[in-house]
Amino acid sequence: NVRIIAATHQNLEAMVRENRFREDLYHRLNVIRLRLPPLRERPEDIPLLVNHFLQKSAENLGVEPKIMSEEAMEFLKRFPFPGNVRQLENLCNWLVVMAPSQHIRVTDLPEEIRRGEAEKIHKNSEVSSEETLGGSWEELLKAEVKEMLKSQSPDLMKQLSDTFESIVIGTALEYTHGRRVDAATRLGVGRNTITRKIAELKLESED
Repeated sequence: NVRIIAATHQNLEAMVRENRFREDLYHRLNVIRLRLPPLRERPEDIPLLVNHFLQKSAENLGVEPKIMSEEAMEFLKRFPFPGNVRQLENLCNWLVVMAPSQHIRVTDLPEEIRRGEAEKIHKNSEVSSEETLGGSWEELLKAEVKEMLKSQSPDLMKQLSDTFESIVIGTALEYTHGRRVDAATRLGVGRNTITRKIAELKLESED
């Protein structure tokens, strides 16, 4: 006579379809199901949680509660919080101890939080560029192949392979400023392989 409460952040339905999770176990667990959205999907909850955790931490330490500035609160509402509510609670505990004044500013937030938001902005910028191009590179490649197939070229596969390798190796050489060994290491190929490909594809590079 047992009651089992299970939690997961995985997509069990997809895992069942991929034979990575037992279907019979899934149906035994999936009786009463509750979905708690991650914190990044409910940023409107962050101010309430922040104020609660700051108050709770201050009471535990016997100090005056600290106040999150409006700018810092808006910053936290944009942060994805991969560690969910527990990460937010730990952050508040840290701020109660480490923030130098009663009013918490953006500059008082830990470096990893501030850096994480900057990376998120950079990632969103990359997504916007992708949307401007009209889709992912796989989708663009698929569209290009469809167009090239209309030409019925007998050596289409070689054309595509040569173009792909030229772009990948050329970009790697640009990134490493022409250092072949470094480029080969980053691409996961041998020096002899990259040297041969440079000659075959007529790519100019200097060691």
